[in-house]
Amino acid sequence: MKILVTGGAGFIGSHVADALVAQGHTVHVLDDLSSGVKENVPAQAVFHEMDIRDAAVASVFEQEQFEVLVHHAAQMDVRRSVADPQFDAGVNVVGFLNLMEAGRRNGLKKVIFASTGGAIYGEPEYTPQDEQHALRPLSPYGITKLTTERYLFFYEQQYGIPYVALRYANIYGPRQNPHGEAGVVAIFAQRLLEGRQPFINGDGLQTRDYTFVHDVARANLAALAYDGASEAINIGTAREADVVTLFRRLRDLIEPACPEVHADAKPGEQRRSVLDYAKAQRLLGWSPQVTLEDGLRLTADWFADRIVDTRST
Repeated sequence: MKILVTGGAGFIGSHVADALVAQGHTVHVLDDLSSGVKENVPAQAVFHEMDIRDAAVASVFEQEQFEVLVHHAAQMDVRRSVADPQFDAGVNVVGFLNLMEAGRRNGLKKVIFASTGGAIYGEPEYTPQDEQHALRPLSPYGITKLTTERYLFFYEQQYGIPYVALRYANIYGPRQNPHGEAGVVAIFAQRLLEGRQPFINGDGLQTRDYTFVHDVARANLAALAYDGASEAINIGTAREADVVTLFRRLRDLIEPACPEVHADAKPGEQRRSVLDYAKAQRLLGWSPQVTLEDGLRLTADWFADRIVDTRST
């Protein structure tokens, strides 16, 4: 199939693009490189350096006639969304509508959307949170993801374009940005490898469902093959880990002598998040395969290789 991956130079999107190329699909990547890296784009993919809000997006769709849109491009910093909700909505809602308007005029047949689990559900009423859990996003970022899901329903009803919205847990793994706010695994790994002190926000007992990026790439392949009704589907492990545990496991892998240091808690930070994946198992035949222990080791190894390569050049 001919597939456009937006955000395909980024952390998750590039792994998805790799998996699609490996399956033999014709893959195009659209990314403005504001946070992605050109080197992440598969060599076999056609690259378009472009903002999803750009009017020129329409000409790309007209020329290429994509069958599937795999949409990962986003403003993904929760704190920035709070500080600047207009910018957040401009990228995550208006940018998405720009893609969909171009797609529906040029024969788009399906959308796979990178949504969010924790940010869409808010603090859990019960765990693990399934797709029937109340939707109570606490940030503009979560609101824009939910809004996009609602727009997907509109485009299906109005134009017959089916979709799968994959509600991701906290994704980690190779290529994650260690300089942003979203990737605590990457931040800890980078700091430990460079001999700098990582800091745990607050008591460190806040929990997340840490899901390895290769499992997420498999979920996208399963969503592509899925031909049932349009759905929102959790992608997680149904297991939660707190930040202290995460730090200690990475410290044991990288620098056992590093002390455990706590800093001030971040105001408004969600306390718990963990996702039920039974629906993904039932509809997509998907379940997580990489344990947290193995995933952390693979991630630490990738960052270690990267630091060695940087120092040797």
